[in-house]
Amino acid sequence: MTALSFPNDFLWGGAIAANQAEGGWNEGGKGLSLSDLTRGGLLHGKIDAAVDPAAYYPSHQAIDFYHRYPQDIALFAEMGFKCLRTSIAWSRIFPRGDEVEPNEAGLAFYEGLFDEMLKHGIQPVVTLSHYETPVHLIRTYGGWTNRKLIEFFERYVRVIFKRFGGKVGHFMGFNEINMASVIPLAAAAVEIPEGISETAKQTMIFQATHHMFVASALAAKACHELAPTAKFGCMLQMGGIYPATCKPEDVFATMQVRRRTLLYSDVLVRGAYPNYAWRLFDEAGIKLEIADGDLEIIKAHTADFFGFSYYSTTTFTADLPVMGHTGGIDGIDNPYLTKSDWGWAIDPKGLRYVCNELWDRYQKPLFIVENGLGAVDVVKEDGTIEDDYRIAYLDSHLREIAEAIADGCQMIGYTWWGPIDIVSAGTGEMKKRYGFIHVDRDNDGNGTLVRRRKKSFHHYKDVIASHGASILGS
Repeated sequence: MTALSFPNDFLWGGAIAANQAEGGWNEGGKGLSLSDLTRGGLLHGKIDAAVDPAAYYPSHQAIDFYHRYPQDIALFAEMGFKCLRTSIAWSRIFPRGDEVEPNEAGLAFYEGLFDEMLKHGIQPVVTLSHYETPVHLIRTYGGWTNRKLIEFFERYVRVIFKRFGGKVGHFMGFNEINMASVIPLAAAAVEIPEGISETAKQTMIFQATHHMFVASALAAKACHELAPTAKFGCMLQMGGIYPATCKPEDVFATMQVRRRTLLYSDVLVRGAYPNYAWRLFDEAGIKLEIADGDLEIIKAHTADFFGFSYYSTTTFTADLPVMGHTGGIDGIDNPYLTKSDWGWAIDPKGLRYVCNELWDRYQKPLFIVENGLGAVDVVKEDGTIEDDYRIAYLDSHLREIAEAIADGCQMIGYTWWGPIDIVSAGTGEMKKRYGFIHVDRDNDGNGTLVRRRKKSFHHYKDVIASHGASILGS
């Protein structure tokens, strides 16, 4: 039997996002982002016309990471984190998104955050756009359907690379870019008008995505020029997908659905649209506007590594609709798997499957930048939280990562999603908890925001201290 282990330079850590953790929504010169106008999460695809002063917006204070990050970073350091993935809120740096000069107060905030991380030996891993596009860019320009956003994004990222290139080792462009076909507002800043045809909707989404591809390539170029010691990667949602039966039609339909996701990574990692994309666009009536030079830019500046989120798998059949489906959590229930409190299939083996799928296709280093379990936690009278279910989820997935490494997959690291409880992006809840650290906050904004270590906190600390040996038996 092959002995399982993790590479010596494997990055252990956690992952959060600015719009779900920071709060401080109108402090330090920050402008409105789309998440600032969302009360019920981003899954419904709509934002308020303006902030309602009588309404509660979970992200406005979130867990107050904006003011409390030194305390939280100290807790991450206590667990032994080697890295922390977070995001930069575009609207903290360019409040409207189209300004010429950046907001110094926003830059100073992230400088303080990154310096605090580095003081504790924690490497920043930074997502440049994580479901929080400035509202002005949506309302004035139509989001990423307008290619002017390429220029605005390039200006923004060049500021970031110049300021933080020496502090950040790994950058990623757009969070879960392939989710544009499922949640276009969050992933691509596209508000879909009511009553339009499916062809018109898909044209808007893929036109926006094309502009994001060009912007990502230009960001990779800028990163390599301005921050030559840093790596620039893509980031996709990569839940696994299986055919529900061995019926040939089901197997082929599942392949077609998976290709819808791999289309995004093919462009970002290989540097070109796959051939099957043109048939997909043609049969769906999608006509993209591709400017001269776009495809050459995409070809010349590809991702250095493949960052991805993995939570679950789904099963698929030929009679389910393919258009818009990216192999996420919808589909047919898999009778061989249990589910989380929110109905997501728990499938550790699927993570090994996905790692091998991606390594075989791209041979680019893999970085699992999101994986975790959203669950309902109970605080006992003595203040303890016995989250053995989270520990079991963590261990089972880490073992499969070790198996994937033994299979030959090159792995940069692993960042557990939500090492501290944060606001759910999809549903806007605090009840859906991922953290090793509990935050005293409920769905209605009540609570002291006091941090409390869960049982899983101490377990993950032991895992990191042993470099995984504590769960591998080595």
